[in-house]
Amino acid sequence: MNPIDRRLWRYLMHAVLIKLAVLVLLWWVFVRDARVPVDADAAARQAGAAAVVSTEGASQ
Repeated sequence: MNPIDRRLWRYLMHAVLIKLAVLVLLWWVFVRDARVPVDADAAARQAGAAAVVSTEGASQ
């Protein structure tokens, strides 16, 4: 590897690490605490299907 290649590689690694750090920071600030409650009926309505109810363990 010649010195120009090493310099380019080092520059690219710094750029990737900085971008990764910015993405993690943005996720930490804006997305980390976002919670979306989803129940089976709401998911089934969105998908256009009937909700499947589990009957395992139910008494007959």
